[in-house]
Amino acid sequence: MKKFIFLSILAIILISCGGKKEGEVKKLSEAEEQELLTKASSIFGMLPNKMPGSENDSPELIELGKKLYFETKLSVNNTMSCNTCHDINNKAGVDNKPTSPGAIEGKMGTRNTPTVFNAGFQFVQFWDGRAADLKEQAKGPILNPVEMAMPNEKEVEKVISSIPEYQEMFKKAFPNEKKPITFDNIAHAIAAFERTLVSKSRYDKWVTGDKTALTDEEKLGLKNFIEVGCITCHTGPGFGGNLYQKMGLVKPYYNTKDLGRYEVTKQESDKFMFKVAMLRNVELTWPYFHDGSAKTLEEAVKIMADINLGKQLTDEQLKSIVAFLKALTDPNLVPKTAKN
Repeated sequence: MKKFIFLSILAIILISCGGKKEGEVKKLSEAEEQELLTKASSIFGMLPNKMPGSENDSPELIELGKKLYFETKLSVNNTMSCNTCHDINNKAGVDNKPTSPGAIEGKMGTRNTPTVFNAGFQFVQFWDGRAADLKEQAKGPILNPVEMAMPNEKEVEKVISSIPEYQEMFKKAFPNEKKPITFDNIAHAIAAFERTLVSKSRYDKWVTGDKTALTDEEKLGLKNFIEVGCITCHTGPGFGGNLYQKMGLVKPYYNTKDLGRYEVTKQESDKFMFKVAMLRNVELTWPYFHDGSAKTLEEAVKIMADINLGKQLTDEQLKSIVAFLKALTDPNLVPKTAKN
């Protein structure tokens, strides 16, 4: 009897005072969290409130750019606008398709559509960096035969010039120009509007002092994100978008058809090099990678850890890192977007 009572008491003590229970998330100590905050501030920082160049954008220019962003007459058959693929009304600046259909039926893009939110913070545009900035990027799809398929710049100017409302709007946006409706100014205005598409997240609140903005699991995920080596590529306020990296740095990526930046430079060293994707709002911008082949965030994280870091993540590492990445979501975008 005494032995039974002793064992019962011992069992209670072990349960109540034992190590981490199954499913329980490790809580960082105050010192660990402070160290994490210091590292995060240095490696990522906080996203600025305004994009570079926005200081020169007038309200009239932004208003014009917004209207042009949704203008289907910028496509050859009046069916497609910038927003068709970079949907900011119902999705987080994407269309959630592996690759996007073009204005002409049967035409499909060859790469996944990246989000337009925070795009102006990147060091270049497009997966292969062929555009230096948002203005140059805005010109590409309009004339691309696989996308909006307009035949030339003059035709674009002719279409927009035929609309009285645009005649007035361009005069206000470009008051010092005699002939303000130009292809260059169209792209200029669209870029000005896109520079307003800045998103913030709970991470930004945490890194600026709100310790309650992230959960224990998300803080652990950020710690794992750093220690596993994800910061080899994903650094800066956008958690990416500031360098090129090889897709398959340690192990080859299965899709070897797309040669990446090589198609722009023809340099052997640029084969399979792509601009590192930003991870802000990544929860909402599925599917993933330049070819849209990874359907879920969990799958994408596992693949990148394997082929670019040569690491097999534990279930805890994977779960916590994914949890942290979801903390990079702008809450204002969630109601408009189908979650992954």
